[in-house]
Amino acid sequence: MGENHDLTAPFGSFSSIIAANAQALGGQPALRDDTTDVSWTQLGDRVERIAARLLEDGLGHGQSVAILGYSSVAYALVFLAAVRAGGVAAPLTTSASAEQLAGMARDSGAKHIFVDRAKLNELGDDCFPGMTRIVLDEELDGWMASAGTAAPAVEHQPSDPFNIIYSSGTTGTPKGIVHSHQMRWRQFAATAASWHEAGLEVRSLASTPLYSNTTMVAFLPALLAGGTVRVMGKFDRLRWLEHAQSDRTTITMLVPVQYQRLMDEPRFDEFDLSSLTLKYCTSAPFPAELKREVLQRMPGALIEIYSMTEGGVVCLLEAHKFPDKLHTVGRPAPGSELKVLDDDDNAVAPGTPGNLIGRSQTMMMGYKNQPEKTREGYWTDPETGEVWQRMGDIGRVDAEGFVELVGRAKDMIISGGFNIFPVDLENALLEEGDVIEAAVIGVPSRQWGETPVGFVRLEESARDPEAIREAVNARLGKTQRLAQLHAIEEMPRSHIGKLLKTDLREEAERRGLPA
Repeated sequence: MGENHDLTAPFGSFSSIIAANAQALGGQPALRDDTTDVSWTQLGDRVERIAARLLEDGLGHGQSVAILGYSSVAYALVFLAAVRAGGVAAPLTTSASAEQLAGMARDSGAKHIFVDRAKLNELGDDCFPGMTRIVLDEELDGWMASAGTAAPAVEHQPSDPFNIIYSSGTTGTPKGIVHSHQMRWRQFAATAASWHEAGLEVRSLASTPLYSNTTMVAFLPALLAGGTVRVMGKFDRLRWLEHAQSDRTTITMLVPVQYQRLMDEPRFDEFDLSSLTLKYCTSAPFPAELKREVLQRMPGALIEIYSMTEGGVVCLLEAHKFPDKLHTVGRPAPGSELKVLDDDDNAVAPGTPGNLIGRSQTMMMGYKNQPEKTREGYWTDPETGEVWQRMGDIGRVDAEGFVELVGRAKDMIISGGFNIFPVDLENALLEEGDVIEAAVIGVPSRQWGETPVGFVRLEESARDPEAIREAVNARLGKTQRLAQLHAIEEMPRSHIGKLLKTDLREEAERRGLPA
């Protein structure tokens, strides 16, 4: 396609723009972690040297490079170098089991695996047999090509795979979601261009793991824009606040549980966050009350993104502009389309809850090695043949086009023939002052088929869960009432803060619920 450094062009090369930024920005900071600072010149040099060695080692065009460990400068450099070499960045989920990791590595087709010492110690020295293993925080500098080595030129086509993101919170080997160069360009080049247009000095703080699609929003466009990215190995609210203050962070991406932890930090108001211009949130339900508190206490715009790693519709809520729409995830972004269908795939009446189906310019290429699973997730319009992505959520669209999520399709409870949306019961529980967090699942019931059971995290001085259940049931409709309510110390969550209802279902099974 040739080199194109225009971020508004229909397509361009990430690697070419990063190389051009390295040339132009020289000694300005590019990447940071807790122990390492890398200038743009150093970033450009190291990406070339890692890419050169990968190619020397026989990396094929479109072949994956697996990366495993906590986020770090070294991790970020390998990610960028894999793409520069014409390969595919395949970051593996650190929270996965050894068996799942072995499955992901095999599925990716990677010949090289870059792993940090902490993860290697955990897995044991005989993990990933048959692969070339490089210890990120010990061997990378000695392994890469010598200083000043440039990798051979590689031409990136729009349809070439860019990365594989493995889905989290699943049993068995997670599905590998493949994104193309074109998809990533459409997604992030325009974002970087909009920051330039706004005159924003890009200093990004990425505190979710680099294996997560969520993190890409704080990582890839910031580098395209020639900014600085700090990556955090593990989220810690005080460290986050210290970094945001000392770096004068302008852009960040946080998941809802991280916003909650920041709001709960007693020392929060001691820190100067005045440089914050853009705050993003995605990946899990973002309660309206929490959005309201973040808007009140943190400076800058707050943008919630609703989509899937697989693609589908992208909805945006500019929360700072629509204080009366905080219960929604906003409206479809330009270039995104949404339909709401019933279980027979017919359109529902406006305002009626149904299955969300979406499409946009940022759709995945498919699941790696799983064409049948890819097809299962699609809905094809019988009239036009257009392919849409099933979002897996139940939602409704209001008169102004704002989308309200009612629940996950697989989480909907059918009790005595009535549909119960867990979010309605969870919101009712959260209205009780002593409930900090709430989750509702359906459990098998001889009488009703399924019945709702709640799990809550409570304040220390809270009433008995039974008293809370009775108070909430008094406000709910007869068909919605909670059969049981259980207090637990911690809600099970993935590394990026997604509530794992599968774990709660296993807990309910262990407890033999309902009794």
